[in-house]
Amino acid sequence: MPVTATVAVAIAAGLDRLLAEPPARIHPVALFGNVVAPLDREWEHPTRVGALAALVLPALAAGVVSGATWGASLASPWAGAVVAALALFSTTSLRMLLDAAETVVSATATATDLDTARGELRALAGRDPASLSAGEIRSAAVESAAENLADGLVAPLLAFTLVVPFSLPLAVGAAAWVKGVNTLDSMLGYRHKPVGRVPARLDDAVMWLPARLSAVLLAIGAGSPGALSRVSPLARRPASPNSGWPMATLAVLLETRLEKPGHYLLDAGADFPDTATAARGIRLVARAGLIAFVLAGVVAWF
Repeated sequence: MPVTATVAVAIAAGLDRLLAEPPARIHPVALFGNVVAPLDREWEHPTRVGALAALVLPALAAGVVSGATWGASLASPWAGAVVAALALFSTTSLRMLLDAAETVVSATATATDLDTARGELRALAGRDPASLSAGEIRSAAVESAAENLADGLVAPLLAFTLVVPFSLPLAVGAAAWVKGVNTLDSMLGYRHKPVGRVPARLDDAVMWLPARLSAVLLAIGAGSPGALSRVSPLARRPASPNSGWPMATLAVLLETRLEKPGHYLLDAGADFPDTATAARGIRLVARAGLIAFVLAGVVAWF
């Protein structure tokens, strides 16, 4: 089992690098989103509906993934490894995040491409880019890369890593469960949606450790673990209890200013990141993601 689990991690990492994402029409996360979408409406008892969704839907996703992996493993351990790899590939995302951030940053290099950068940013960050300057757009891209490192990669990989010593099917099920929780929060977890109150609180609890681990991975990837001593005051400025940690760490490592106007300011430097600084930040996210994959494979081996 250790060998097949490590192979599953390696295949998932390779697929991420080669393909970025499964096709949208068969992407398990997109299919899960189709199940969640009907909940996004007015309910007589929205908190109860949200609590039931948070209890049932991620568990359902975990059960389907675990069952498929277990069934394949009965036929052959290597078949189980392949199914586990496909499941892990579907629940993690790195290259797509990096490509999107790089596209936004590159488009800010010249003033004539700012409209392109604003258009691309809409798919990456949840803010209105219409009035953002080039520096603010780069800031948003760097912030999103840092935050989504935790949500899109470290969280499901950590769940997998914690459970894989006991069972490969349960480990990929744990990754799917975390992805289900994240997806519920991303679709419903807004203050103006009462149905999302419980999913949002569950996501806050689930992401507590991955967000802080992402900060550690970024600092290690930069070769500056000591920088973490300067992160805590900045990390507490965003309203989210978790997203500030990877974002503040990247701000400190880059010695730059990251800001969501009207919401928070991470002033580890005087100026917004220029194109070279933002590109370096994206490379640090890539390095941290690679370290996360390697650590997951090593833990699976042992």
